[in-house]
Amino acid sequence: MEEDVPGSQARGDVLLSVRDLTVGFGDKLILDNLSLDIMRGEILGFVGASGAGKSVLLRTILGLIHKRSGTIKLFDVDLEKATDEERLKIDMRTGMLFQHGALFSALSVLENVQVPMREYLDLPKQLMDELALLKIELVGLPRDAASKFPSELSGGMTKRAALARALALDPDIVFLDEPTSGLDPISAAEFDELVGKMRDTMGLTVYMVTHDLDSLFSVCDRVAVLGNKKVLVQGTIEDMLKSEEPWVKSYFRGKRARQLDLTARAENGMT
Repeated sequence: MEEDVPGSQARGDVLLSVRDLTVGFGDKLILDNLSLDIMRGEILGFVGASGAGKSVLLRTILGLIHKRSGTIKLFDVDLEKATDEERLKIDMRTGMLFQHGALFSALSVLENVQVPMREYLDLPKQLMDELALLKIELVGLPRDAASKFPSELSGGMTKRAALARALALDPDIVFLDEPTSGLDPISAAEFDELVGKMRDTMGLTVYMVTHDLDSLFSVCDRVAVLGNKKVLVQGTIEDMLKSEEPWVKSYFRGKRARQLDLTARAENGMT
């Protein structure tokens, strides 16, 4: 429940705050004094050139990579200074969808969704089965998908199963790492629509690392662009389209973006 979350905030307040974050490996600096805010209830698209450090930032926020300096606050709690109890509560309110799903191959979809439940909750098996089935149906999978193994799933089904697992504990924020990567355009559009629906119905905050322009245009409230080891620009799609930053201009006003704009105009009956 909301009162269990340390430092819980109203919609629109800062949910995740990154300040002056520096991360490196050996002599190579990946992020240098990077700062970023994510607001409660928004879908933030995070983009940047390949190798710019998008996944490094995500993994650092999740505690999978150690930072050299800076602060990361989630629910207004400094993660480095959080007590074990605070960290546990924060972990239970955080969901993660890895780029390729990262489902456990030896577990069924039902068992995969139950992994966070087994880790953090003490529930009877029947109740856990019912809750897992609820999440599976919530992401648009049929009930019979629960008994399937990852090797039996299509790419789109794998992404949905991984999303069901990310939502297992009813988190406040979910992190999505290239969620539409490898999907055909129709499946990708359906997944974007699902993410937007989950945000609206569950009050989620979504941090989405993506290179998919369709996702950025269709579902993201704001976009942050990583470059030169920092956040170069952040704002709405309209802000991105006005930016004169060379990489941002090339990415959002290049040939692919123009094709998207022409398609949107055609669908709206515009010339």
